[in-house]
Amino acid sequence: MKSGDSNFSGSIAALYDRLLGPMLFGPYAEDLARRVAAAAPDRILETAAGTGIVTETIARAAPAATLVATDLNHAMLDVAAARIAAPQLTFCQADAMSLPFPDGSFDVVACQFGVMFFPDRVGAYREVLRVLRPGGRFLFSSWDRLEANPASDLAARAVAALYPDDPPDFFARVPFGYHDVTLVEADLRSAGFGRIKAETVAMRSRIGSAREAAIGLCQGTPLRSEIEARGNLEAATAAAAAALAPLVGPDGLDAPMSAHLFSALS
Repeated sequence: MKSGDSNFSGSIAALYDRLLGPMLFGPYAEDLARRVAAAAPDRILETAAGTGIVTETIARAAPAATLVATDLNHAMLDVAAARIAAPQLTFCQADAMSLPFPDGSFDVVACQFGVMFFPDRVGAYREVLRVLRPGGRFLFSSWDRLEANPASDLAARAVAALYPDDPPDFFARVPFGYHDVTLVEADLRSAGFGRIKAETVAMRSRIGSAREAAIGLCQGTPLRSEIEARGNLEAATAAAAAALAPLVGPDGLDAPMSAHLFSALS
């Protein structure tokens, strides 16, 4: 991990929520929330909650459960707290590597597309195991390989082509860099989890235009810092929009997505 890989400060958080929320994360949020609710939990912890895209869906899907949503990044939680209110929901800034909760506090721990950012994944999984009650469930997602997610892949390639001597590699290295199911399962077992299940889930990535998609991908993620360190953010966004244009049809941009959903019992 590089120092800027978890930088969602400034306008990044708002763009992430407004553009990438519906484009990438909303469809998977509904799926994850359904799985959380099916476990009939009384107490739920969400780690790496970001701007609350999953938080909101879990609060709707499991209205009788207490929900604590955490994230390391205060700017992301500020966006979430301004948008979501539910009587059973509490927001808490917390590091997934050192959760501020007693042992056995939760029935379910959920995390959508956050584990890729953990600097020590096995250590983070051990923390999840610690705060789960015996028989509790850890439900989380990670992206499939970059090539299986064409919108993100095309944008990443277009930006990289602008800087051939030092191409930005945030997408391939972090969000799409933990796609090997065998590796994820091995990390979970090393942390002490058993009864692990993995499922690859296909969804559609949709947004109104290639320009909106490019702004979200280039300006609403830590890729932005890599671009700004090398050149002009607007030029990179325009290059990404041009690369994404073939994915646009009569109803806007529409492309396949692929991610892995994991379930592990304590």
